[in-house]
Amino acid sequence: MKAVLVLMDSLNRHFLPAYGNDWVIAPNITRFYQRSVRFDRHFIGSAPCMPARRDMLTGRLGFLERGWGGIEPFDRCFTEDLQANGVFCHLTTDHYHYFQVGGENYHCTFSTWELYRGQENDKWISTVEPPQEPPHLGRWNAHYARNRTAFQREEDFPTPQTFQSAVDWVRTNGRADDWFLMVEAFDPHEPFDVPQEYLDLYGDDWQGPEYIWPNYAPDDADPEALRHIRRQYAACLTMTDRWFGRLLDELEAQGCLQDTLIILTTDHGHMLGEHGYLAKNYMHGYDELALIPLIVHLPGDAHAGEARNQVTQNIDLYPTLMEYFGVGWEHPVHGRSWWPILQDAGAPGRPYALYGWFGSAVNVADGRCSYMRAAAHADNQPLFQYGCMAANYDRWWPRSAFSEIEAGRFLPYTDMPVFRLPVCTPRSRFVEETLLFDREQDPGQLHNLAGTPLEERYVELLKRAMRESDAPPEQFQRLGLD
Repeated sequence: MKAVLVLMDSLNRHFLPAYGNDWVIAPNITRFYQRSVRFDRHFIGSAPCMPARRDMLTGRLGFLERGWGGIEPFDRCFTEDLQANGVFCHLTTDHYHYFQVGGENYHCTFSTWELYRGQENDKWISTVEPPQEPPHLGRWNAHYARNRTAFQREEDFPTPQTFQSAVDWVRTNGRADDWFLMVEAFDPHEPFDVPQEYLDLYGDDWQGPEYIWPNYAPDDADPEALRHIRRQYAACLTMTDRWFGRLLDELEAQGCLQDTLIILTTDHGHMLGEHGYLAKNYMHGYDELALIPLIVHLPGDAHAGEARNQVTQNIDLYPTLMEYFGVGWEHPVHGRSWWPILQDAGAPGRPYALYGWFGSAVNVADGRCSYMRAAAHADNQPLFQYGCMAANYDRWWPRSAFSEIEAGRFLPYTDMPVFRLPVCTPRSRFVEETLLFDREQDPGQLHNLAGTPLEERYVELLKRAMRESDAPPEQFQRLGLD
């Protein structure tokens, strides 16, 4: 048995022709879809980057327990279970967060791994004198300014290097048996930096200062700047698509399309002016962030070109891969295998998807409606994060909070004691209001139905979903559901 997972970071499905876009150039994702099954109601679990990856590797939702952090000692990852049953697991990536504080232990669960340097804030190219900051819109970062000096050709960019390494790996190993390959491209994540030829494909005529990296803030730029940054994103997606195509070519050359499960998805989407926002994770979980692409190629092109409307989530990856390789598990997971749905378009899917990011709104969707429950009070209390890995994004838990940390058996699914840290982060001003949208009647999510009789139905669904996902008791209180 063989399987490939291709993870493209920050992939907004509204930019994919495979999902109906009519102006973005992504022919290789389209040809992949034509030989695969497209999922139309596929949701994130936890976000952003590392929380999403922990969900995928463990099959469990983590965002109600903690934010960004490493693989915990008590976590069970499908990569470890597959290896224990004779499946070789390889990771190739340019996602540098795996090698920062807060990204511990992910790559260690693979048999072998490769990292390609230079994305975003990766502390790679070393010069004592800082680069000069040019005129720009949005963000600028000295680390990335140093790193991009190494990108002399398209082949030097980290995502092309990642895909090329996957091509080389498949060329060497594609005809072997019992392997899993994870190809994780940081693009089209910001900064949307690409060779000019890709931007030229979109007829971009931007005359302003450099603008490749949007702020994590509401869009306050003029329409021309927004038009430009959307084209920058599209250009980055087109470059990623080109190199994905090279991987598809090699998989076909090695005969893998006949006997290999191939999955293409993302960790979350990205806002590019929709609802007035740029970037992610400080606003509500609109579909541009939470409703993500999933395209699954079955061996021999089975069910090619079909679509599935059942609700699915990224936490389902664990049981899907385990079932595919014939490996069982006994520990509790929240995911559900996609195999019944893949084989039968009429098979039942999930009753709901529960998703969000730590300390913000908690969201539930049932395929018809999306309910986004904000914290009941401005102080966002009570709120705790749990874990043994005492780190968040690129930093340890603060020393000033050490006296407030408790240890105990707080998590119901493990006997291992964990730390519990009080988190005093007020409710975001962008997430003050609870929202409810009928996605069938209002796909743009513009008309809030919270406060109508329909909300009671989704309050009950949310409570059920949180109970079944082992939500800590204080999360119900924080949301005014206790």
